[in-house]
Amino acid sequence: MMTTLIIPGYRGSEKGHWQRQWLAEDETARLVEQDDWENPVLSQWLHVLEATLAETPGAILVAHSLGCVLVSHLASRPSAAHVAGALLVAPADAERMAVQDPKFRSFAPLPRHNLGFPSIVAASRDDPYMSFNKAQALAEVWGSGFVDMQFAGHINIESGFGSWPEAHILADSMRRPQEAFRTQRAA
Repeated sequence: MMTTLIIPGYRGSEKGHWQRQWLAEDETARLVEQDDWENPVLSQWLHVLEATLAETPGAILVAHSLGCVLVSHLASRPSAAHVAGALLVAPADAERMAVQDPKFRSFAPLPRHNLGFPSIVAASRDDPYMSFNKAQALAEVWGSGFVDMQFAGHINIESGFGSWPEAHILADSMRRPQEAFRTQRAA
């Protein structure tokens, strides 16, 4: 069974957030716990993510907000070879955030290259942290599938996403091709 790595963004995912519920419901899910959720530093967050990936190669990454940006930076590093796929939900515009608050500077600029592993971006038309057009453009550059969440805000508790079973379906869509491939090779 593939491990699911839950990767929250800035401030972590609070109690009741769909990522926290996923952790409570799925015994194969594991939180990528950062040392400091309030002061994000890309190099430190990457180190934690890469160490977790080394322990769980072949994981599906389920990222939210600044966690999506973290995953996009991971894509250019050797440890990205251990990623089976990534669900990137409501990516944050680290470039705009860095202009507004220097604590986000290390996450900018946003990577603009193919991620090199299967991925899906789920974005909302009224997300205050990234414009819909920019999310769509990044998904195309990243080589990601794209899910239009319509008017779902930042896809968090404030916008009504405590429980979100559809996230499991999206992540599972990246598991099936690899499992089928392994089954075919074994036959």
